[in-house]
Amino acid sequence: MYESKDEPLLHARHFTLRMLKHLGLAMAVVAMALAIGVFGHLWLEPIHWHDAFLNISLILAGIGPFVLPATAAGKIFFAFYSILVGLVFVGTLGLVLAPLAHRLIHKFHLSDED
Repeated sequence: MYESKDEPLLHARHFTLRMLKHLGLAMAVVAMALAIGVFGHLWLEPIHWHDAFLNISLILAGIGPFVLPATAAGKIFFAFYSILVGLVFVGTLGLVLAPLAHRLIHKFHLSDED
C-alpha cells in the first residue's frame, strides 16, 4: 500500500489523496460505531431516536452520556459500548496518523543523493 524505502517520496497530490482516503475510512468507522450505539440504545432503553443520537454522540466524543440508562440491560450495554468507543478512538487515530508517520519516516530514510 505504501511505497518502500527504495522508492522516491510520494508526490504531494497523491499524498493528499491518500490522506483523504484514510480520513474517509476513519469517518466510516466512527459512523458504524455511532450506528451500533444508537440502535443498541434504542433497543434497550425507552428513549427517542434524537435523544439516543445525542447520547451516543456525546459518548463517542468522550464527554459522557446525556441521559443515563434506566434499565440493567442498558447499563451493561453502555459499559461494553464504552470499551468499544475507546478502541474506536485508538483505531481511528491510527488510521489518520499512519500516512503522516510513514511520510515522515520515509523522508528521513531517503538518501542524500536523491
